[in-house]
Amino acid sequence: MGQLVRKVAFPELGIIRARMTSQSPTPAQKDWLWRPALIVFISNVCIMVIELVAGRMVAPIIGVSLYTWTSIIGVILAGISLGNFIGGKIADRMASRRTLGIIFILAGLGALSVLFSVEALSASGLPSLSWMPLIGRMVLFITLIYFLPSTMLGLISPVVIKLTLLDLKATGNVIGRIYAASALGSIVGTFATGYFLISAFGTRLISLGVGALLIFMGVLLGQWFRNRAVAAVAAVVAALAVGAAFTQNPRLRDSMDSGCTIESNYFCIKVRDETQNDKAYKVLSLDALVHSYNSLEDPRELRYAYEQVGAEVAEFLQKRDNRIDMLLIGGGGYTLPRYLESVYPNVNIDVSEIDPAVTATAYDSLGLARNTRTVSYNEDARQFLVTLDPARKYNYIHGDAFNDFSVPYHLTTREFNELVKRHLTPNGIYLSNVIDGRDLPFARALLRTLKATFTHVYFIPSNKAYRDIRANTMLVLATNSPLDTPAFATLNGHDNQSQFSAWIIDDAELDAWLGTGPQFLLTDDYVPTDNLLTGVFEVKLAVPTP
Repeated sequence: MGQLVRKVAFPELGIIRARMTSQSPTPAQKDWLWRPALIVFISNVCIMVIELVAGRMVAPIIGVSLYTWTSIIGVILAGISLGNFIGGKIADRMASRRTLGIIFILAGLGALSVLFSVEALSASGLPSLSWMPLIGRMVLFITLIYFLPSTMLGLISPVVIKLTLLDLKATGNVIGRIYAASALGSIVGTFATGYFLISAFGTRLISLGVGALLIFMGVLLGQWFRNRAVAAVAAVVAALAVGAAFTQNPRLRDSMDSGCTIESNYFCIKVRDETQNDKAYKVLSLDALVHSYNSLEDPRELRYAYEQVGAEVAEFLQKRDNRIDMLLIGGGGYTLPRYLESVYPNVNIDVSEIDPAVTATAYDSLGLARNTRTVSYNEDARQFLVTLDPARKYNYIHGDAFNDFSVPYHLTTREFNELVKRHLTPNGIYLSNVIDGRDLPFARALLRTLKATFTHVYFIPSNKAYRDIRANTMLVLATNSPLDTPAFATLNGHDNQSQFSAWIIDDAELDAWLGTGPQFLLTDDYVPTDNLLTGVFEVKLAVPTP
């Protein structure tokens, strides 16, 4: 390991013994640029930036779920492991600053390749391999994008360690220092990306920056020039050239387009215009899901059946209680709050929307008035209810936070339902939309769990053939007082039809259906939402099933 082996003869013993001597540092190793801990720190920052950004880049294609993150973490760790292994072989055979420079440049090109591979695969989605289960296809999809860059980054540390070890007596100190620097780089990359970089720059610009930084390091460290000042200038020019190419060249610039109106810490937010039946709508998409259609001219226009049921529940409460005091969990397009304010001027609405960018989009693009009576709280719904004054009660809590690809599992459990119940009036209503398909394993588990907390639970699947639909938006309603279901026949949610009465499942059918399949409740200790929604993933990702 960087040592000279000197053979010493002892004729009287008839043997030759080897003695290790320290090799004097070379001029390259005395170079002020040679800071091994800083080098591995930067490389590991880049690794974690790529890993955190990966989740946001693929979300509009395959959503955000436990499966997504498991695939990303597993693939990148596999790439790093292979890179470490190959890097060790390279270090033993050809460790040099030039080799390290080449590796950094290749890693930079690998980071830039993500921009092209994500764009190329976004149209086709997961590989259409009917013999391979969903999990395998997700791993393959992520592998095609991120395995090569992570492998190239994994080559760096072994070469740096080899070039740094000059004395075997200091092996532990050197390796420990480099490992500590790499771990610190991972920590800094994680926090910087999650808390700042994505919301400040967006995923594509971050990927471009990582690629440019790695190429900069390769030119700077590779001893391509005898004069270190020239090397520094060349490194800066190379990094700027990469940035200019991707921002000025039309073809390369296309790879920088995420398609998002806003890239927030939580969603790829898209807003587009669409005309249907001579009516103009602003269409909001969050990651892979079209979330709402908003008519700027007519806030009473409700496109989705679950929104119309929500409007009917509000009308029922207005007639019964002479007031609507509502908590909406998940603001989305703020379609229902806009509707309720236009119909009931004295309505009180609180919204718990975790993403401030979603709320800002509703104000800027979706017709939510600046002088709205709706009060938004940009925090997690469960934390909002935990910290809410126990005396604060709503007669209507509406859950609209479930995305088909990303279900906040902590909002599905018995413990959360108990929290909701504490903030409902004695005869208040908890209505939640849910997306499920095939045998509806998630919907059944959710209904059973609600029955453990509320006396009366109702199922409104918005389609009588709910057991045969491969993916559908449905509603569940829970309350502690018997619901006057016949009264809903007179309500129409501004669409001249009672959606609630048209779709509600009678108690006998519901109980018989819930009696089938595995009998378990969703709790904070056991809430396998992603596993239960595998069928929806298969359908929504438009891939053939085995």
